[in-house]
Amino acid sequence: MTKLDDILQSVIADMDGVFGYAVIDMNSRQLLGVAHKVDFLTPSYLEALAAAAAEMLRGKPVRAVESLLSAKLGKTISNSINDICINAGDTRHFMAVIPEKPDLLLVLSTDKNTSVAMGWITIQRNMGLITEHCA
Repeated sequence: MTKLDDILQSVIADMDGVFGYAVIDMNSRQLLGVAHKVDFLTPSYLEALAAAAAEMLRGKPVRAVESLLSAKLGKTISNSINDICINAGDTRHFMAVIPEKPDLLLVLSTDKNTSVAMGWITIQRNMGLITEHCA
């Protein structure tokens, strides 16, 4: 296990309702680090989830809208989505771009009993430490 995986694991171990935490390279759509408590999440499943998360923030449809906005406003608009929270079934997924490393995305997955505020606090509280261990 890498140091980054250890950090992610310590976060999910310390919080009720958190079942996954990952760092994703949005250029390659690859996982740089991951920790989770879900038995059926195989490496190929995790890679598919990483690609889907990156696509939501930096995918072709988003770039198309940014291009239209750039033309309309007369200035370059790119990488405009910095964070989102998605509710899916009984889960919440908090996604935040690391400001110092705008190609890296943190994804924290929780159950619906975890408050939205606690999800964002967890992302922010750990972002510095996680950033230190990202290439």
